[in-house]
Amino acid sequence: MTDKLTAADVEEMLLRGPFHQWLGITVQKVEEGEIELTAKWRDEWVVNPKGGYTHGGILATLIDLTADWALVSHTGRGVPTIDMRVDYHRAAMPGNLTVKGRVIKAGRQISVAEASVYDKDGVLLASGRGAYNTTPPKA
Repeated sequence: MTDKLTAADVEEMLLRGPFHQWLGITVQKVEEGEIELTAKWRDEWVVNPKGGYTHGGILATLIDLTADWALVSHTGRGVPTIDMRVDYHRAAMPGNLTVKGRVIKAGRQISVAEASVYDKDGVLLASGRGAYNTTPPKA
């Protein structure tokens, strides 16, 4: 990419998707190969009302989304996920989440990126890595 995208540019692209809007995504920072997002807490994320913790699928989604968009400085767009793994470190209790992603390898066809999810106190909740199809779109 020749033009550097700002956090506002990336947020505008991300929020075109209704699912991303529902997640309450805000882009905090975009740098070469790195991104930081926040996701606004929603009661609908709770998997067990008695325990009050967030469903693991929400954490996996945030990892996938953030790792994917860490590649935006190379691709200028979101890219399809080929494969992904997630490690859960502790339960995510109610509160906004911060997700930090970075590119591990930016390839011509396949790229690898990782992301970590933190609670409001900066405690690591989950982390993961994905492979993404970064083949340029056909003109």
